[in-house]
Amino acid sequence: MSAIDIAEQVNNTQARAVDVVAEALTRLDRVEPWLNAFDRVDREGALHIAREVDRRVANGERLPLAGVPIGVKKGERPLQRERLVAAGCVPLGRTTVAGPGTPWQTWGRNDRGPTRNPWHPGRTPGGSSAGSAAAVAAGIVPLATGVDGAGSVRIPAAWCGVVGLKVTAGALPDRAQDDLAAVGPLAADPEDARRYLEVLLGDLGQPIENPVAVWSADLGFADTDPEQAAIAYERARRLFDLHDVDLTLQDPAPDWFAARQGRPVRGENGRRLAELFECADLLLTPTTPNPPHGHDGPGARMSTNLTWAFNISGHPAASIPAGFDRDGLPVGLQVVARHGREIDLLAAARRAPPLSDARHGDHGRV
Repeated sequence: MSAIDIAEQVNNTQARAVDVVAEALTRLDRVEPWLNAFDRVDREGALHIAREVDRRVANGERLPLAGVPIGVKKGERPLQRERLVAAGCVPLGRTTVAGPGTPWQTWGRNDRGPTRNPWHPGRTPGGSSAGSAAAVAAGIVPLATGVDGAGSVRIPAAWCGVVGLKVTAGALPDRAQDDLAAVGPLAADPEDARRYLEVLLGDLGQPIENPVAVWSADLGFADTDPEQAAIAYERARRLFDLHDVDLTLQDPAPDWFAARQGRPVRGENGRRLAELFECADLLLTPTTPNPPHGHDGPGARMSTNLTWAFNISGHPAASIPAGFDRDGLPVGLQVVARHGREIDLLAAARRAPPLSDARHGDHGRV
């Protein structure tokens, strides 16, 4: 069930949160020995929180995410978790992130080994919100938390075939305005992602009815694989009437490292993006320039090339499912909006149908 369906049933006492969570723990037990999506599972803690949700509902509370089991990213910001639990979510445990010696945080690991992509065990799910994306894609939980510092929500969302969104910089009060990292959900259903963001941020407003959408395969500098670009473009073309744009950003790597070290950034990309969003509502790109790599690492490829410019600029950005490549691996379409316009990203995600299990490759999803 979706998170919204679970909450509806628990709020209407058609289901008990403790039973929903027990079922999620059973699903986890079935796939976790192979998937390695969790760094730690807190069974007793989860069942205790679920019983508390049932008590609150019995006392007349209606909780927006009553009884919804979630995965919580290791290193999660407390305020995001606190607001979700207050809304009725039940954390099953801590999901994996990259371990020592994993360059660019593009996969996850626990003490049993690497976190595996549910669509192909030999490939990474992406990172650093690796376990969160894998847990959602494998059907353990409908929602999981993420933190995105260079693409850490969007890249695993793309490679696992789910929705992943980072909010505008500073949108959540416990994040510094100039911090590169922004929180956000990983979800199987964009409506669940919307409910999640309403819990975190309040009323999101109404989406633009006929947004002006522009396309860039490489932002003017990235070495994007032709297949990734073609699949993402086809999805973008089916969702929107695309407009031509002459957008050339500088490679954001120097600015990202400067910002990470507290040094000034050049600011030219921010100026160019500000000009773009004066006439456009949405910017669409492939989420990554490359497909999921193996567990031996990405080599010289920079999987962050199309994502980290928007951590520096602070724009909200999402990855939504675009389709599958020739190996049967998910491809993501990145959608970027004006500051504070998360609702336009969710509206775009609602236009895109979910990925099905009918794929071109021979590897079966969990």
